[in-house]
Amino acid sequence: MKDVEIFTGPRCGYCTAAKSLLEHLGMAYAERDVSDPAVLKEMRERLPRSKSIPQIFIDGEHIGGYDDLRLKFG
Repeated sequence: MKDVEIFTGPRCGYCTAAKSLLEHLGMAYAERDVSDPAVLKEMRERLPRSKSIPQIFIDGEHIGGYDDLRLKFG
């Protein structure tokens, strides 16, 4: 089983779509909500150039956002 981590936020349609795709693929994930300042800080430290959500990691590798996930697995 792959280790999947997804940084999300409230009212984010792409986040919802990414989570739905992961569920469709049978991939469990750990959701990290950037509305928590500590989580947002961690995301910014790990991805200083990324300002948008979702941001997805699989087995520690940064995949990108929803479109990148869809292209890779959809």
